[in-house]
Amino acid sequence: MDKDTTRAPMEAPADDDAALARRGLDRRTLLKLSAAGAALATGATAVVPSARAQNAVRTKARIVIAGAGAAGLSMASRLARRLEGATITLIDARRRHLYQPGFTLVAAGLKSQDYPISRTADYIASGVEWIEEGVAEFDPDANQVVTESGRAVPYDYLVVAAGIDLDYDSLDGMEVSRVGRDGLGSHYGGPEAAHATWESLSHFLATGGTGLFMRPATEMKCAGAPLKYTFLADDRLRDRGRREDSQIIYAAHSKSLFSVPIVAEKVRMLFEDRGFDTRYEHVMTGIDLGRKEATFATPDGPKQISYDFINVIPPMRAAAAVRDSALPWQEGPFAADGWVEADKHTLRHPRFPNVFAVGDVAGVPKGKTAASVKWQVPVAADHLVAQLDGKDSDAVYDGYTSCPLITQMGRAMLVEFDYRNNLTPSFPGVVAPLEELWISWVMKTIALKPTYIAMLRGEA
Repeated sequence: MDKDTTRAPMEAPADDDAALARRGLDRRTLLKLSAAGAALATGATAVVPSARAQNAVRTKARIVIAGAGAAGLSMASRLARRLEGATITLIDARRRHLYQPGFTLVAAGLKSQDYPISRTADYIASGVEWIEEGVAEFDPDANQVVTESGRAVPYDYLVVAAGIDLDYDSLDGMEVSRVGRDGLGSHYGGPEAAHATWESLSHFLATGGTGLFMRPATEMKCAGAPLKYTFLADDRLRDRGRREDSQIIYAAHSKSLFSVPIVAEKVRMLFEDRGFDTRYEHVMTGIDLGRKEATFATPDGPKQISYDFINVIPPMRAAAAVRDSALPWQEGPFAADGWVEADKHTLRHPRFPNVFAVGDVAGVPKGKTAASVKWQVPVAADHLVAQLDGKDSDAVYDGYTSCPLITQMGRAMLVEFDYRNNLTPSFPGVVAPLEELWISWVMKTIALKPTYIAMLRGEA
């Protein structure tokens, strides 16, 4: 693991027990129910119709996987299990692996700063080569990638799993180095930024005032995270007795709070019940850190909103090396930000059929969550392995996306849906998708991380 030069992590606050107790909960109950939650979470494993894991396919194919995040590591693990003789090369400079679903929990004071951090090396399957560099250039016409040191790596098949870039530079006046000071938060920036965001939120909880929350107009990873963090801030204020002294403003980028209509309406009702001030069609363009004022583009022109605490979520785009290549969509809604062109059901590139895209970088209508990776990777892997075996695959990714949407301490909604915006509950009769339940809270805060790690190792 990289040497950690950051501040020592701050543990979750002592008043968590009191906050849970006010809801009729306690740590003993949490421990008793966590096993049940883990069992439920691990039960929702991807089932691929044509999986042939029992007999490894013999091949000399050279397979390059660009990116060692959740999608890249999962793909490497699955291919290593299903292929014999292949050269599988993983390219990524990051030695730390970050459990990104944990960032919100750190920023809310529920987990310590080191909770999302582990080592990339711990999840690389046996027999997989790891080049510890970033990809500087994708050249699908020549069937090669070029690393940051100038090394050309040829391939027969390429899996693009390069993740997302946070485009803070597009926000006029934003200074990432000031997160944690003067009411500035931005929990998407990593474990350190999430911890610094908690420090800013803690000061706000003690004083009250105006809390400003938002999401960008671009595609983004886990679109439910801005909502759950708003709910958690509100709940924390109530626990501190500061809610009546405070205003919660949520700047929605569009006319809706969520892409799935039935979920959007549920969230709208909850926002109204909690007394949030929702500003629709507000897209952040800049910030004055000294004046504590954010600027938004609206249909009526630029508008400024003052704050005491703000959680900035920047626009998100494909990595620069992807955007500058021939791989992105050439037209349509995914072209502007460089998302890789991919068939939404097979994850295969339509112009370069030996290329697949999985995870956040894939230009498909849904699917920028870790739960989506869990279902995308087996499908893409099955199509790749089937082609190497001279066969066809009937595996289909239907857009499954999951969002454990925390609504208060000890309660969450497990929202699962597909490309058609249908709710697709994994546990019908046990976990109601739009109900605020304790078991959904347990799954988010305790059970999902072990399931995620199993996914990285190709076991879930």
